Amino acid sequence: MKILMLTWEYPPRIVGGIARVVHDLSHRLIKDGHEVTVVTYKEGDLPEYENDKGVEVYRVENFMIHATNFIEWVLQLNFNMAAKATQLMNENGKFDVIHAHDWLAATSAKMLKQAFNIPLVATIHATEAGRNSGVHDETQRYINDTEWMLTYEATEVIVNSNFMKGHVQGLFGLPFDKINVVPNGINLTNFNGVERDYEFRRQYAMDNEKIILYVGRLVYEKGIQHLISAMPKILNGYHDTKLVIAGKGGMLDELKAQAERMGLSNKVYFTGYLNSKQVQKIYKCADVAVFPSTYEPFGIVALEGMLAGVPTVVSDIGGLNEIVDHGINGMKSYAGNPNSIADSVLTLLYDGQLAANVSKKAKQKVKEEFNWTKIAQDTHYIYEKAICKTVAEKQKQEIEQENAKKTSKTKNSETEITNLLSFKKKHAYA
Repeated sequence: MKILMLTWEYPPRIVGGIARVVHDLSHRLIKDGHEVTVVTYKEGDLPEYENDKGVEVYRVENFMIHATNFIEWVLQLNFNMAAKATQLMNENGKFDVIHAHDWLAATSAKMLKQAFNIPLVATIHATEAGRNSGVHDETQRYINDTEWMLTYEATEVIVNSNFMKGHVQGLFGLPFDKINVVPNGINLTNFNGVERDYEFRRQYAMDNEKIILYVGRLVYEKGIQHLISAMPKILNGYHDTKLVIAGKGGMLDELKAQAERMGLSNKVYFTGYLNSKQVQKIYKCADVAVFPSTYEPFGIVALEGMLAGVPTVVSDIGGLNEIVDHGINGMKSYAGNPNSIADSVLTLLYDGQLAANVSKKAKQKVKEEFNWTKIAQDTHYIYEKAICKTVAEKQKQEIEQENAKKTSKTKNSETEITNLLSFKKKHAYA
């Protein structure tokens, strides 16, 4: 199958979780014998074309018109993505299916689908309404409407959790059977050969301190502010702890100010951006990983913590709630509740046997349920569904057109006969 992936991020450009999902899914599909072409944004000095271990990656710049805001920027990017995909099809033939990732690729996906009559599959990784607890201004309304348009145009829609299926169905009024749940996955070899590096660990904490780790973007819906608020209770129960926050984002200064205001400056460490190798190392240095999101469609970072063998605490919302079984392969806390976060963290710090047990079961669950082999097979099945629907719809249209022609001919014949009889009757009297 010839597959076209449309995404605004692809490694080494990583903005959120989409880049890793598209990368890992594409490489697994290649191993299954399919052809995958990715059209994405060209950032900085990245090459316009790259053969990434079999995945054909084409990057387009966004230079045609100077955009005055992010919405215009995305629109110009989509025009260039559509132009590049059209050029590729003119040179190499049509794709069998288009797979668009989030609203950032919606316009190009719609244009290509309608121009070439190609089945469109759309993955909704998150929604604007979910990120912002509703739609509050014109920019958010535009993004929300674009998400609706993408799901409307798509032949099949993919979401990564049952929570997201209900959310998207209610938000956009989609037929329930049009929405397919396919979880995100993780490369099971991510932590192979990675052991605890004590020299690396000492950059962030002393040997006697237990590291409580957060990895991810520093934005409101990730709930880091609630994790910082949980630290006084954690420190009161287990003094030798250190909160290490790895990542970057718009809330960095606000979170630093919060930690300083609470007198936690020496117990909260902000690492800033870490590359993939550093992320692997920091997971192995951690004693507890915490992901306290207040909105989380899936939560791939939880899979990373679980695969790394770190006892993991998540909030009881969205996809995180479906990944972790409380007390079995991890711990849960009430979303937005610092007291609950502290209780779950302290439970793991106090009970070493429980921490070891949940870590072992968590790693086993990740390997069984979130491997890319199964995910790619499920995704391919959805591609086939989309293709069959498109073929059936085309056949239906052809039959309707043929029937319309026959009906038109019949009506014309009846009119001719009526006119002829009328003519004969008129002349017979004459």
